[in-house]
Amino acid sequence: MRRQIIVVFFSLFLGAALPALAVDRGALFKVSGAGHTMLLFGTMHVGQPDFYPLEPRIAQAVAHASTLALEVDPLMPPEVVAKAVREYGMAAPGAALPPALAARLARTLGKAGLDPAALAPLKPWMVAMVLGVSEYARLGYRTDLAVDAHLAGLARAAKVKVLELESIDAQMALFGSLSDADQLRYLDDSLALIESGKQRAEVRQVVDAWSSADRAALDALAARVDQDTTYAGRFVRDVLLDGRNGGLADKLMLLLAREDNAVAAIGVLHLLGKHSVPALLRAKGVTVERVY
Repeated sequence: MRRQIIVVFFSLFLGAALPALAVDRGALFKVSGAGHTMLLFGTMHVGQPDFYPLEPRIAQAVAHASTLALEVDPLMPPEVVAKAVREYGMAAPGAALPPALAARLARTLGKAGLDPAALAPLKPWMVAMVLGVSEYARLGYRTDLAVDAHLAGLARAAKVKVLELESIDAQMALFGSLSDADQLRYLDDSLALIESGKQRAEVRQVVDAWSSADRAALDALAARVDQDTTYAGRFVRDVLLDGRNGGLADKLMLLLAREDNAVAAIGVLHLLGKHSVPALLRAKGVTVERVY
C-alpha cells in the first residue's frame, strides 16, 4: 500500500521505447534577466514510451544546465514521501464516508480494478488523487514514465544538480488543510467527473495537447480551468495553480539572478493563463519569450 500511495502522489502536483522522431512537447519559454538566461519547460506528471526521446533542444539543455529545477524531486527517497503521506493523507481512525458517497466510490473503484479496503485508510482528497491516476493509467499513461522523472534521470546522468522549488510536505499540506466537508466535496466532484466520462475525455485532451505542443489547445485548456465553477475545479485553479505560481515565480527569479543556463521544468498548466508563472515573471521585469 505504501508503494501505491507514493506512486499516486507523484501523479499530483507527477525513456523506454523510442519513437522514430523526437518532436516538440508541452510548452517552452526562454527567460532572460540579470545577464542570465533560463529555459522554462512545461511537463506532464505521467508519461508513456512514445513521449521519448524529448526534442533535442530540451534533452541537450538539461544535460548542459547549471541546474535543473523541478517542483519536487521525483527520485527522492520513498521514505520521505511515505512520511508526508502519513502526516497529511491518512484518515482519522474510524472515519467513514457518507453512505451514498461510499456506494458511488465502491462502484467506481470496482470498475477501475481498485480495492476499496486498500483505500479505506486514506483521506477523501487522497482517494480522489488515486482515482485521477487510475483514469490516466486506464488510458495507458504511467507515473513511472512521468516527464519530471525522465528529466531528473537525464540530469543525474549528466551530473547536473537537481533543485526542488517546493517540498513534498508543502504540496501535501495544501490538501491536508482542507476541512472534512471540503474534502468530501472534492471527492464528490471527482467521482462525478469520472461517472460522466468527462474525466477520461479531459485526460485525452490534456495529453494530446501536451504531446503535440499544440499552443491553441493548451491555451484552451487554461481557459477551461479558469472557467470551472465546481468546487474541485476552483480548488485546482485557486490553490494548486494560482496559489502556488507566485512562490514558483519567486524561486525562479532567485535562480535566474544567481545562475546562467539553468532549466526549470514544472507542470504545464502552471505556464498557461493570465496568472501563470511566465506572466508573473514578466511582471517582475524579466523578458519571457514563448518558444512554442
